[in-house]
Amino acid sequence: MKIAVHETSEAMGRAAAEKAADILRRAIEEKGRAAFVAATGASQFAFLDRLVQAAGVAWDRTTMFHLDEYIGLPADHPASFRRYLRERLVSRVPIGAAHFIAGDAEDLSTELERLSRLLAATPIDVAFVGVGENGHLAFNDPPADFDTERPYLVVALDQACRQQQFGEGWFPSFEAVPKRAVSMSIKQIMKSKAIVCTVPEKRKAKALQAALEGPIGPQVPASILRQHERCFLFTDREAAGLVQPATIRQYS
Repeated sequence: MKIAVHETSEAMGRAAAEKAADILRRAIEEKGRAAFVAATGASQFAFLDRLVQAAGVAWDRTTMFHLDEYIGLPADHPASFRRYLRERLVSRVPIGAAHFIAGDAEDLSTELERLSRLLAATPIDVAFVGVGENGHLAFNDPPADFDTERPYLVVALDQACRQQQFGEGWFPSFEAVPKRAVSMSIKQIMKSKAIVCTVPEKRKAKALQAALEGPIGPQVPASILRQHERCFLFTDREAAGLVQPATIRQYS
């Protein structure tokens, strides 16, 4: 893992986008195509805005996989991650293929099998992820399943996770936040050749400290990122405020 601390979330997003674009360009140059996993949420705002402006990315030669999605929400719901990605990414660059999670599919098992087959045939060059206020990675809330080999799984969202979604303004009330979601698994995320992780804002400070300085394990799912040799974590001063300078130096 490598960590870069920036003064502002805007600077963080710009630097993360530069790294992500470079990874995509190199993969396309080497193989003719690139595959990536796209995350959503407030932590991705500045990053995605900069990424779609990056020069020299042949987006028509990329394949996008969807990191996670609520179960039961239609694709046009204001909080749907499909809607988020269409508005902030897919409508702004000509992505060759975009594989969304249909969280409202009539047969969810069939939908997960479909996505799993696609993933099995498409090695991921880079995954874009964030860290939740409860330390989650994707929608793998603590204690996360570190052992499953399934690429996607149905997960229960804990109270802290649901409170974060309400607090960010995606839902009119806490009760409206779904209790279940589909999430890419921990092992599948870690299979990505590279990971670009963005962690902005003071509200993520405790989670980031635990992920970087606490035990690596299911109680802080994002802690697993320390074991990925090509994880590039970008954060800002507020989010990194509780992390010891020695830890930052260790991963710089």
